Amino acid sequence: MIRKAFIMKVYPNKHEEYEKRHNEIWPEMLEELRKHGGRNYSIFLDKDTNQLLGYVEIEDEEKWNQMPKTEINQKWWDYMKDIMETNPDNSPITKDLKEVFHMD
Repeated sequence: MIRKAFIMKVYPNKHEEYEKRHNEIWPEMLEELRKHGGRNYSIFLDKDTNQLLGYVEIEDEEKWNQMPKTEINQKWWDYMKDIMETNPDNSPITKDLKEVFHMD
């Protein structure tokens, strides 16, 4: 199992909408995340900085890296682009974090 953490940014006035959309996440999106080896996925919000900390456990980097190419993922990015910072392809602007400590 591989632990991944990353930072994204939601617009200041879109915190509630971001949470609402994730509370109503499409079942087919969850299914695809699982199919690509994602487990124990969490996103946390720092309201002061608008930063989102994502954490996910994956089985395999190569398998996980195929997720952005899926139709449902592309649709999700399009759905989310109006409430968070994104790249020209609608993917969230992310910064991967390096794990420096872990305790089981």
